Amino acid sequence: MTFSQLLSEFFTIVASLLLAPLLLGWVTQLRAWLQNRSGPGIFQPYRILHKLFNKDSVMADTASSLFRFTPYLIFGCMLLASAIVPTLSTDFPLAQAADAIALVGLFALARIFISLAAMDVGTAFGTLGARREMFVGFLAEPALLMVLFTSSLIAHSTSLKTIVTTQIDRPFAIYPSLVFAGFAFILIFLAENARIPVDNPSTHLELTMIHEALILEYSGRHLALLEWASSLKLFAYSSIGIALFLPWGISTQGSIMSLLYALPIFILKLLVFGVVLALIETFSAKMRIFRVPEFLTIAFLLAVIGMLTYILLGAKAS
Repeated sequence: MTFSQLLSEFFTIVASLLLAPLLLGWVTQLRAWLQNRSGPGIFQPYRILHKLFNKDSVMADTASSLFRFTPYLIFGCMLLASAIVPTLSTDFPLAQAADAIALVGLFALARIFISLAAMDVGTAFGTLGARREMFVGFLAEPALLMVLFTSSLIAHSTSLKTIVTTQIDRPFAIYPSLVFAGFAFILIFLAENARIPVDNPSTHLELTMIHEALILEYSGRHLALLEWASSLKLFAYSSIGIALFLPWGISTQGSIMSLLYALPIFILKLLVFGVVLALIETFSAKMRIFRVPEFLTIAFLLAVIGMLTYILLGAKAS
């Protein structure tokens, strides 16, 4: 493990912690502008985190140690997921652990614990949200694996570092298999991050909410960690999309100059990603909960078609 690798990992973790709330604020502000509203400002997530960290946590008498421990585990899982995705450089200490299956496993682990914590107190909303969250995960995780496997077929490896390095070294081209996988990833991205049309992150209507129902019983620093983890998950999925489909600009070295060169390019990609997300949410309507299986089934089928396209056509590009 060299100093440059440690420096690259440090830059990635710091960028994840600082840019995740900013990305969420950017998307919220863009949605407000597109709807002819002034909006709370792109730094509003930081203000919310500061307010929550300075408040005391209030918990139910029936809450167990699982309920208290879960926010820290969720935050750790999302931060680790953000740290193992090659965002600024492919030369970092966790590159060996940056496997596609391990990445999906982190998201699954976080989903299991947040669902268990939501049911721990015994409220109706928590149980409702846990059932819906597990239902969405049951459909979204296989589709995400298919997307990652489509990219791994091209690189002949499930290592995220190898996938990104292979894409960078190849000449720029449009691969039909990655086009299908890209559309599938967008659908998965919306479902996994509780965005419109699958869920509305700003609603508290019990008939429609999924993510918000899971964290209704949390307050203070515990709620702050969960909100920060939610923004980290949005950041991690954005980083996955950039690494798989727009890897150009990611450094293959860990030097300071290469990281300083890769950082503004990565931020620019995040800004564009935020614009696309805001446009999708603005021009889409919240679907009914029983239509979500159809939505995610389409994502799974698109990912499978991407794999079949690669098998039939190989790595041919247009």
